Amino acid sequence: MKYEPISIDHRAILELIQPYSAVLDLGCGNGELLYILTREKNVRAQGIEIDEQAIYKCVARGLSVFHGDIDSGLSEYKDKSFDYVILNQSLQQVRHAKTVLNEALRVGKKVIVGFPNFAHINARWQIFFGGRAPVTAALPYTWYESPNFHFLSNFDFIDYCKDEKIRIERAIFLGNKRRVHLFPNLFANTGIFLISR
Repeated sequence: MKYEPISIDHRAILELIQPYSAVLDLGCGNGELLYILTREKNVRAQGIEIDEQAIYKCVARGLSVFHGDIDSGLSEYKDKSFDYVILNQSLQQVRHAKTVLNEALRVGKKVIVGFPNFAHINARWQIFFGGRAPVTAALPYTWYESPNFHFLSNFDFIDYCKDEKIRIERAIFLGNKRRVHLFPNLFANTGIFLISR
Protein backbone atom coordinates (compact mmCIF):
# COMPACT_ATOMS: atom_id res chain seq x y z
CA MET A 1 0.00 0.00 0.00
CA LYS A 2 1.32 3.44 -0.97
CA TYR A 3 1.19 6.09 1.79
CA GLU A 4 0.78 9.82 1.28
CA PRO A 5 3.71 11.99 2.40
CA ILE A 6 3.41 13.17 6.00
CA SER A 7 3.01 16.93 6.43
CA ILE A 8 5.55 18.83 8.51
CA ASP A 9 3.13 19.49 11.40
CA HIS A 10 2.03 15.85 11.50
CA ARG A 11 5.69 14.74 11.59
CA ALA A 12 6.32 17.04 14.56
CA ILE A 13 3.28 15.66 16.42
CA LEU A 14 4.29 12.10 15.58
CA GLU A 15 7.63 12.78 17.25
CA LEU A 16 5.95 13.92 20.47
CA ILE A 17 3.73 10.86 20.98
CA GLN A 18 4.91 7.64 22.59
CA PRO A 19 3.95 4.30 20.99
CA TYR A 20 0.84 2.48 22.24
CA SER A 21 -0.60 5.63 23.83
CA ALA A 22 -4.27 6.51 24.16
CA VAL A 23 -4.93 9.57 21.99
CA LEU A 24 -7.97 11.84 21.62
CA ASP A 25 -7.92 14.22 18.65
CA LEU A 26 -10.27 17.17 19.07
CA GLY A 27 -11.37 18.53 15.72
CA CYS A 28 -9.73 15.64 13.89
CA GLY A 29 -10.96 16.61 10.42
CA ASN A 30 -10.72 13.78 7.90
CA GLY A 31 -8.61 11.70 10.30
CA GLU A 32 -5.31 12.01 8.47
CA LEU A 33 -3.29 12.61 11.65
CA LEU A 34 -5.09 9.90 13.64
CA TYR A 35 -4.53 7.44 10.80
CA ILE A 36 -0.80 8.23 10.73
CA LEU A 37 -0.59 7.81 14.51
CA THR A 38 -2.31 4.41 14.43
CA ARG A 39 -0.06 3.26 11.60
CA GLU A 40 3.26 4.63 12.89
CA LYS A 41 2.82 4.55 16.69
CA ASN A 42 0.11 1.90 17.23
CA VAL A 43 -1.92 4.34 19.33
CA ARG A 44 -5.45 3.70 20.55
CA ALA A 45 -7.05 6.55 18.67
CA GLN A 46 -10.32 8.35 19.07
CA GLY A 47 -11.48 11.57 17.45
CA ILE A 48 -14.20 14.17 17.81
CA GLU A 49 -15.31 16.11 14.73
CA ILE A 50 -18.26 18.37 13.95
CA ASP A 51 -18.21 18.01 10.14
CA GLU A 52 -20.22 14.95 9.07
CA GLN A 53 -18.46 14.62 5.71
CA ALA A 54 -15.10 14.54 7.48
CA ILE A 55 -16.42 11.84 9.84
CA TYR A 56 -17.33 9.65 6.86
CA LYS A 57 -13.73 9.92 5.67
CA CYS A 58 -12.50 8.95 9.15
CA VAL A 59 -14.76 5.90 9.22
CA ALA A 60 -13.52 4.89 5.75
CA ARG A 61 -10.01 4.88 7.27
CA GLY A 62 -11.18 2.57 10.05
CA LEU A 63 -11.04 5.24 12.76
CA SER A 64 -13.29 5.69 15.78
CA VAL A 65 -14.64 9.24 15.55
CA PHE A 66 -17.64 10.74 17.32
CA HIS A 67 -19.76 13.57 16.02
CA GLY A 68 -19.55 16.44 18.48
CA ASP A 69 -18.79 20.06 19.15
CA ILE A 70 -15.71 20.39 21.35
CA ASP A 71 -16.94 23.82 22.49
CA SER A 72 -19.64 22.03 24.48
CA GLY A 73 -17.04 20.28 26.65
CA LEU A 74 -15.78 16.76 27.28
CA SER A 75 -17.95 15.81 30.26
CA GLU A 76 -18.29 12.20 29.06
CA TYR A 77 -14.57 11.63 29.66
CA LYS A 78 -12.94 11.02 33.03
CA ASP A 79 -9.93 12.96 34.27
CA LYS A 80 -6.63 11.87 32.67
CA SER A 81 -8.38 9.21 30.56
CA PHE A 82 -5.99 9.81 27.61
CA ASP A 83 -2.21 9.96 27.43
CA TYR A 84 -2.47 12.73 24.83
CA VAL A 85 -5.20 15.09 23.68
CA ILE A 86 -4.51 16.82 20.37
CA LEU A 87 -5.78 20.22 19.27
CA ASN A 88 -4.04 20.62 15.93
CA GLN A 89 -5.32 23.53 13.84
CA SER A 90 -8.53 23.60 15.86
CA LEU A 91 -7.90 25.84 18.91
CA GLN A 92 -8.18 29.04 16.87
CA GLN A 93 -11.52 27.80 15.48
CA VAL A 94 -13.38 27.15 18.73
CA ARG A 95 -15.50 29.84 20.36
CA HIS A 96 -14.37 29.19 23.93
CA ALA A 97 -10.65 28.54 23.66
CA LYS A 98 -9.94 28.74 27.40
CA THR A 99 -12.70 26.23 28.24
CA VAL A 100 -11.59 23.84 25.50
CA LEU A 101 -7.97 24.01 26.68
CA ASN A 102 -8.96 23.41 30.30
CA GLU A 103 -11.08 20.41 29.31
CA ALA A 104 -8.26 19.02 27.16
CA LEU A 105 -5.84 19.38 30.08
CA ARG A 106 -8.34 17.68 32.37
CA VAL A 107 -8.91 14.56 30.24
CA GLY A 108 -5.36 14.33 28.89
CA LYS A 109 -2.14 13.70 30.75
CA LYS A 110 -0.49 15.82 28.07
CA VAL A 111 -1.97 18.07 25.39
CA ILE A 112 -0.52 18.90 21.99
CA VAL A 113 -1.65 22.23 20.57
CA GLY A 114 -0.83 23.32 17.03
CA PHE A 115 -2.01 26.58 15.47
CA PRO A 116 -1.10 29.07 12.74
CA ASN A 117 1.07 31.93 13.94
CA PHE A 118 -0.85 35.08 13.11
CA ALA A 119 2.29 37.18 13.77
CA HIS A 120 4.28 35.57 10.91
CA ILE A 121 6.26 38.06 8.84
CA ASN A 122 4.09 37.52 5.73
CA ALA A 123 0.94 38.32 7.69
CA ARG A 124 2.57 41.43 9.18
CA TRP A 125 3.75 42.51 5.75
CA GLN A 126 0.29 42.18 4.20
CA ILE A 127 -1.38 44.10 7.02
CA PHE A 128 1.24 46.86 7.16
CA PHE A 129 1.85 47.48 3.47
CA GLY A 130 -1.35 46.15 1.93
CA GLY A 131 -3.76 47.27 4.60
CA ARG A 132 -5.64 43.99 4.20
CA ALA A 133 -6.35 40.90 6.27
CA PRO A 134 -3.52 38.47 5.49
CA VAL A 135 -3.76 35.34 3.34
CA THR A 136 -0.69 33.13 3.75
CA ALA A 137 0.29 29.45 3.54
CA ALA A 138 -0.68 28.98 7.19
CA LEU A 139 -3.73 31.29 6.89
CA PRO A 140 -5.18 30.32 3.51
CA TYR A 141 -8.64 31.86 3.95
CA THR A 142 -9.97 35.28 3.03
CA TRP A 143 -11.52 37.12 5.97
CA TYR A 144 -15.08 36.21 4.94
CA GLU A 145 -14.30 32.48 4.53
CA SER A 146 -12.09 32.07 7.59
CA PRO A 147 -13.15 29.52 10.22
CA ASN A 148 -10.87 31.26 12.74
CA PHE A 149 -12.31 33.03 15.79
CA HIS A 150 -9.03 33.63 17.62
CA PHE A 151 -5.95 35.26 16.14
CA LEU A 152 -2.97 34.34 18.27
CA SER A 153 0.78 34.28 17.90
CA ASN A 154 3.36 31.92 19.33
CA PHE A 155 4.18 34.54 21.97
CA ASP A 156 0.50 34.97 22.87
CA PHE A 157 0.22 31.27 23.59
CA ILE A 158 3.43 31.21 25.62
CA ASP A 159 2.17 34.15 27.70
CA TYR A 160 -1.21 32.46 28.16
CA CYS A 161 0.45 29.28 29.46
CA LYS A 162 2.55 31.32 31.89
CA ASP A 163 -0.50 33.21 33.18
CA GLU A 164 -2.55 30.00 33.56
CA LYS A 165 0.34 28.05 35.14
CA ILE A 166 0.37 25.55 32.27
CA ARG A 167 3.71 23.82 31.76
CA ILE A 168 5.16 23.96 28.24
CA GLU A 169 7.16 20.75 27.99
CA ARG A 170 8.25 21.29 24.41
CA ALA A 171 7.72 23.82 21.64
CA ILE A 172 8.37 23.17 17.95
CA PHE A 173 8.18 26.02 15.44
CA LEU A 174 7.64 25.26 11.77
CA GLY A 175 8.08 27.03 8.49
CA ASN A 176 6.66 25.73 5.21
CA LYS A 177 9.25 22.96 4.86
CA ARG A 178 11.54 23.02 7.90
CA ARG A 179 11.80 23.90 11.56
CA VAL A 180 12.39 27.47 12.64
CA HIS A 181 14.88 28.07 15.44
CA LEU A 182 15.51 31.83 15.29
CA PHE A 183 12.80 34.42 15.93
CA PRO A 184 9.91 31.92 15.78
CA ASN A 185 7.25 34.56 16.37
CA LEU A 186 8.38 36.27 13.18
CA PHE A 187 9.42 33.38 10.93
CA ALA A 188 7.37 30.33 11.98
CA ASN A 189 4.08 29.68 10.20
CA THR A 190 2.99 27.23 12.88
CA GLY A 191 3.63 26.57 16.55
CA ILE A 192 3.30 23.07 18.05
CA PHE A 193 3.28 22.92 21.86
CA LEU A 194 3.34 19.94 24.21
CA ILE A 195 1.72 21.13 27.44
CA SER A 196 0.59 19.70 30.76
CA ARG A 197 -0.75 20.80 34.11
